[in-house]
Amino acid sequence: MRTAFLAVVTVAAAAIALPASTPPAHAGVLNYVALGDSYTSGPLIPQQRSDPLGCGRSKSNYPAILASRLGAQYTDVSCAGASTVQMAYAQPTVSGTNAAQFKALETYTDLVTVGIGGNDFALFRTLIDTCPLLRASNSTGNPCERRFAVNGADSIKAGIPKISQRVKEVLSGIHVRSPKARVYAIGYPRILPPSGYCPNQLPFADGDYAWLNSVEEALNGAIADAVKADGKSSYVDLYGPSLGHDACAGTAAWINGQNDSWSPGAAAYHPFLVGMSGMADVVYQQIMHP
Repeated sequence: MRTAFLAVVTVAAAAIALPASTPPAHAGVLNYVALGDSYTSGPLIPQQRSDPLGCGRSKSNYPAILASRLGAQYTDVSCAGASTVQMAYAQPTVSGTNAAQFKALETYTDLVTVGIGGNDFALFRTLIDTCPLLRASNSTGNPCERRFAVNGADSIKAGIPKISQRVKEVLSGIHVRSPKARVYAIGYPRILPPSGYCPNQLPFADGDYAWLNSVEEALNGAIADAVKADGKSSYVDLYGPSLGHDACAGTAAWINGQNDSWSPGAAAYHPFLVGMSGMADVVYQQIMHP
């Protein structure tokens, strides 16, 4: 997903680097690899890692929390801005290059989580760059939904089935590289409320809230469909469990609104630390009680 955290490169330049890969785990220790985009990496959540700094990878994101609860040795190669392409190809960032994420996978890997898809075809970036600018034209209507209506069809949702196919290919690539690993495809948590509005946090026209929710639901559905087609992975639904924790939820929010936040730390439209903890809870429960 789109991130707006260029200032973090300066502020967090002194962050301690952690290794991008790990040696084989000791006998009996779970070996866990986390792949994904900014909803996995956690831009602006303290403390930011510097391997590379441009990935916005936090030492307190859900993979870190999950690894601690599982007692696992883990490798986190998630990176802000990553799409499914970055699983197999290196990703240049504003500060450093992240190696192809698949390189972290080994034959001895036991557990893999992958949260990916929202950056494919610039899906979320297109919405975030476009929709807030249209609110002034019709604050109570649905100008963004209408902006993407082409000959009566929704041009945004039309591309989502292609994302599903790409995610399926990612899952296949994981199985090839880590054949014994349990693999979990992680959905996206709820960003907008099911009803009501908070334009100071989410500056979309009132009538676009329902449509934007339907886009996120379609994306999560596409990820779930990819898991079903793959047949060897599990889907982790974060959208349902995050009800009541959207960006309009005040102190209960897991997700930040339109502005980067340094206290508590979170990039715009991205999870806070409390959101990462909540996401880790959901993933942990599914791993422990499949």
